[in-house]
Amino acid sequence: MADLEREKMVELYRRPVSLADALNDLAHAGPDARIVAGGTDVMVELPKKPARELIDLTALEPELRFISEDAERITFGALTTHNDVLSSPALRRDALPLLQASIEVGAPQIRTRATVAGNLVTASPANDTIVALVALDAEVELVSAAGIRRMSVESFCTGFRTTALERGELVRAISIRRLGPSRRGIYLKLGLRQAQAISVISVAVVVEFDASARVTDARISLGCVAPTIIRARDAEASLVGRTLDRAARLDAATLAVAAIAPIDDVRGSADYRRVTVAALVERALDAIADGTEANAMPEQPVLLETPERGPAAGPFTGTIVTTINGRRHELADVQHLSLLDALRDGAGLTGAKEGCAEGECGACTVWLDGRAVMSCLVPAPQAHGASITTIEGLANGGELHPVQQAFIDHAAVQCGFCIPGMIMAGAKLLDECADPTTDEIRRAISGNICRCTGYTKIVNAIESAADVEAEADVVEVGS
Repeated sequence: MADLEREKMVELYRRPVSLADALNDLAHAGPDARIVAGGTDVMVELPKKPARELIDLTALEPELRFISEDAERITFGALTTHNDVLSSPALRRDALPLLQASIEVGAPQIRTRATVAGNLVTASPANDTIVALVALDAEVELVSAAGIRRMSVESFCTGFRTTALERGELVRAISIRRLGPSRRGIYLKLGLRQAQAISVISVAVVVEFDASARVTDARISLGCVAPTIIRARDAEASLVGRTLDRAARLDAATLAVAAIAPIDDVRGSADYRRVTVAALVERALDAIADGTEANAMPEQPVLLETPERGPAAGPFTGTIVTTINGRRHELADVQHLSLLDALRDGAGLTGAKEGCAEGECGACTVWLDGRAVMSCLVPAPQAHGASITTIEGLANGGELHPVQQAFIDHAAVQCGFCIPGMIMAGAKLLDECADPTTDEIRRAISGNICRCTGYTKIVNAIESAADVEAEADVVEVGS
């Protein structure tokens, strides 16, 4: 138990079962108490900045995980994940920039849990969805024991990683102004790689037209160019009353550069950011003018989730009651740990590996209630009442899962360290999509890093496993 104590990050863990209880806990919490939902930001910060008290909102899904709409706006709750955004017909129809931003967040195993509200509260100018929310004229609803107040997302983010949240408050919902036929928008991001990349520059543009195709309103928001998201107001004003012809687009791109004061950092110089802002604003306006703003958005994004629920376990009182690989487990004295550490040190299941402890490598991937997750970013008590599958439980008795067998057949195992996470991601993809394309396979494992750099055989193995499962389905139907 020495290792368990060494990893202790939280002294007091609360898991309220209603919003009223959560607000009461928050009102009486100490100054260093933290709120956790998906955990993808908080769990990274806790080893460096332990919190005496953690208030977990995940039991509040009935109250805080929703998407609703009216004629003007679409509203979603604080526990709405990026995958929920990607799956929502209303948001797919009328909030393209938010979808494009959501699919850029981390990797599939992050998007199954990370919430848009969490991305907003973190308040980094590099966070993808904040840029889109500002362009979509988003509002945030804050709630406390004293009541409700609302403000624009633009006003909510007050500085670098600071917000207008007051003590005792939490985000209840976010609403955006829906696009509709006269308003079109796009989100573009420049990162250093295609997944798990912090923005170098991000741009969101929303333009409203009249019947003669002249601009009546425009919103251009820019990320990674200041401590907060910046509106390029002169660029916006320059478009009003004009059609989106070449001259108008170039004028707006030039004026957008004048609105920023970027800095040099490890991801890019200030001069590079100025050039990139001009290019991305011009490219965004080009796409809107051509009607191609949605072309790069996949029709069916890879989600890595086929949700299921574990058996009811009652309120959490300190002992985690969960189902792991089909067997009931009771885990005590692990409430201060990550799910990864609880599985390895509490349940003795060492297949999931710790490669980075920051959700960057995917070696710790397991399934939590049917969703592929980075278990290093999941507070262990969130497994209470849940169903967990690890690499040890993937096989069917003595018969390996088709993905496991394919990794052997195609020599995709290599050193083996990353392989449990790779297999769990690949197997969940086949649960979700029986006949994935090569691009979908690459997207599914985009959150998994192979230390041996042998991705070709891994992709080939998952393709082969899909073929084996397809043949087995044909045989079953024929019989």
